[in-house]
Amino acid sequence: MTRALALLFAAVTLLAGAGQASAQGFGFPGSDTRDIMGGGPYFFGRGSSPIPRTTVNFDSRYAPGTIVISTAERRLYLVLPNGQALRYGIGVGRDGFRWGGVHRISAKKVWPGWTPPSQMLARRPDLPRHMAGGIDNPLGARAIYLGSTLYRIHGSNEPETIGQAVSSGCFRMTNEDVTDLYNRVSVGATVVVKN
Repeated sequence: MTRALALLFAAVTLLAGAGQASAQGFGFPGSDTRDIMGGGPYFFGRGSSPIPRTTVNFDSRYAPGTIVISTAERRLYLVLPNGQALRYGIGVGRDGFRWGGVHRISAKKVWPGWTPPSQMLARRPDLPRHMAGGIDNPLGARAIYLGSTLYRIHGSNEPETIGQAVSSGCFRMTNEDVTDLYNRVSVGATVVVKN
């Protein structure tokens, strides 16, 4: 009986080690499942949102799964059933870069690479022509692409910008919040942007 328990313990230890090695496949030293799933400091970087994610009453004509962005409020709402929504704090476009309209989610990417559009490079020629995905990439941990526009809902390593008007038209969330949203929405879902 004791030998059987020892073999069982050894098997569990080996499986746990394999799982941790798999979780470390992100390429970030010291990251493991606790950091990734729990919002640890290395994975999500530099703190959580100054505007906590919360469930709120939200009477609307939109179907569950719709994203409604209120630029004026600097909040993003994911419509839920029964007159509720999940509300997130976001960073929005600065003056001259705000926009509105209705689009659909056209793609979702994990640790996306970033290629600044030509309009941005004209304003900021010092920017790199491309950045591979990773913890230092300005698109953060996840990106949700909006139709054929240049705009995205994406992560940020600068939680202090949440609730601010700082972007060139994209919507910023903390990496923790954008990962939560990413896991809840599907390609094809409607995104309504209101000024």
